[in-house]
Amino acid sequence: MAEFTVHDESTAPEAARPSLEAAKKRMGFVTTLNGVMAESPELLAGYNALAELFGKSSLPVRAKHVVWITASVENGCEYCVAAHSTMALRSKVSADVVEALRAGKPLDDPALEAARRFTQLMVSGRGWVDEAEVQAFLDAGYTRRHVMDVILGVGMKTLSNYTNHIAHTPLDPAWQDQQWSRST
Repeated sequence: MAEFTVHDESTAPEAARPSLEAAKKRMGFVTTLNGVMAESPELLAGYNALAELFGKSSLPVRAKHVVWITASVENGCEYCVAAHSTMALRSKVSADVVEALRAGKPLDDPALEAARRFTQLMVSGRGWVDEAEVQAFLDAGYTRRHVMDVILGVGMKTLSNYTNHIAHTPLDPAWQDQQWSRST
């Protein structure tokens, strides 16, 4: 198995250090994901840029959490499911919603369920979503811009999910309480 270094501000390539510092300001610490991504300053910068842009996107906050968790569950990313479950709970997304997302189960809230289903189909279909499903997402109150925002969120998660798969990124202590396994 190839081993990847979890860099910090002192061991990262010089070009990655500003991105690590910015991530530390945003999160309060350098995540192990950012530390692994620092091996490629461009990957780290790209991921953090997408994270910032998705954060500014037009999707409602709770729907953003649905996208992050759903894409990570669909991709089987143990690190990201734990991290985003923790962040969702801290953002006052109900524990029932977070648990259903982690289990890949439908949500009671129709708008959040539409976001979950659309994201799940986007990831499982590698971007090929049946037109009727796109329309169902729109009929749930979302817009064409929201469709594009989901694509942005899925792209962001694809970068982190794939990085974690390859690097076997160790889980940060901050996410330990929400540990998740693909087999659950």
